[in-house]
Amino acid sequence: MTNEELAKKIVELAGGKGNVLRAQNCMTRCRIDLADSAKADVAALKATDGVLGVVADGGAIQVVLGPGKAKKVTDAVQAELGGGVVTEDWKSNKEAIKQGRKQNAFKAVIKLIADIFIPLIPAIIAAGLFNGLGSLISTLIGQQVLPAAGFWKATQLVFQLLGGGFLGYFAIYTGINAAKQFGANEALGGMLGAASIGANIVQLSTMLGLYNKDVPLNSILTTGKGGIIGVIFGVWILSKVEKAIRKRVPDVLDLVVTPFLTMLVTGLVFVFAIMPAAGFFSDGLVAILGVIINSSNPVVSVISGYVLSALFLPMVLMGLHHGLIPIYAVQLQNMGGVSLFPVLAMAGAGQVGAAIAIYLMAKKAKNERMMKIIAGALPAGFLGVGEPLIYGVTLPLFKPFITAGLGAGFGGAYVMLTHVMASAWGPSGLVAIPIMQPQHMLNYFIGLVISYIGGFVVTSLAMSEKDLRNA
Repeated sequence: MTNEELAKKIVELAGGKGNVLRAQNCMTRCRIDLADSAKADVAALKATDGVLGVVADGGAIQVVLGPGKAKKVTDAVQAELGGGVVTEDWKSNKEAIKQGRKQNAFKAVIKLIADIFIPLIPAIIAAGLFNGLGSLISTLIGQQVLPAAGFWKATQLVFQLLGGGFLGYFAIYTGINAAKQFGANEALGGMLGAASIGANIVQLSTMLGLYNKDVPLNSILTTGKGGIIGVIFGVWILSKVEKAIRKRVPDVLDLVVTPFLTMLVTGLVFVFAIMPAAGFFSDGLVAILGVIINSSNPVVSVISGYVLSALFLPMVLMGLHHGLIPIYAVQLQNMGGVSLFPVLAMAGAGQVGAAIAIYLMAKKAKNERMMKIIAGALPAGFLGVGEPLIYGVTLPLFKPFITAGLGAGFGGAYVMLTHVMASAWGPSGLVAIPIMQPQHMLNYFIGLVISYIGGFVVTSLAMSEKDLRNA
């Protein structure tokens, strides 16, 4: 089945074009918002060739397709829908989604965060790889393994230019995507994000006595203060201000007056109130993370690493893992890398180890169906795509879903203990090795191996071939 044929099938089983409000992709899934979830045939979708799993979440479904394929199929779905939505009126879509989905405020916030950052993930991964490789080449040049001039120096500069071209202006991209979600003008959202990293903030802060020359990062107001948390909240304020002004400005003056007044009012509030407040929150978050995640106490590191890895699979199942993205971003901005992501990535490796143990038990129990499912899903699992194993193997059996996390905890403890740091975040498993900082790649790999073994051993102890005979 081609991607186009699969896209048509997905739209058909989702209830048809009239039932699909929006389709967008994340790393491994096509996420579809529905007008009426009752019209979607989830069982048939799960049985469709090329679909690795389906997650139903209120008025939405997530069709698991795997990395790469998810983007291609989603593009085909959007083409089938004529752009990905039934109507271009975002307000109508919002109301339809609200009516079709019963979710609490917490889930709504998690979804909002996902919608802002999921489109940025490909660029985050690419930038992380470029920065990581640039850093590796720089290290090798410093150690005189590579020449300090010529091809390798030029390559280092190009890689760091491309990586910095995104991560250096991350606040702008966040502002644009946040504006899209809040219904504000996207260019104004990007403008607000750009203002947060503008050099003039230091001069303004100095004039008002808010700048700490000795320790700039401790300033009440400085460039980048508040990070992406401040930008998101600032753009939300911007959306309210823009709509309020537009209602009161005559149509003939709207194009000139509305954006000017919107940015003037929001900009003042953003720079002098939101940035310092968000900075206080971000600094507190980093301090807490420093105690839990970057502790110099090995006992704390082992315990926190184990618990975080062990609990991550249930978080993925509930869709709560997207709520961690702002924490990744805060770490990246304040620490130059992400230490939480490598720890959580161990959860998928624990599941791989559990699946191998189940395969051997299924072989003894002569459960060929389970053996076939695992054989098909394991390669993806090694590459960081865990959905086929979650929804095809461990979750239906339930017990290995728990033992996979318990086994993964050992790898998480090791990764936390060795302070592994990533240059970005994205897919986990073996494919995440290149986005680890060069000096941490080996320890990340060792953590994966420990998680494979941990998931295998714990599952082997907790289950037997009897559990697979009728599975």
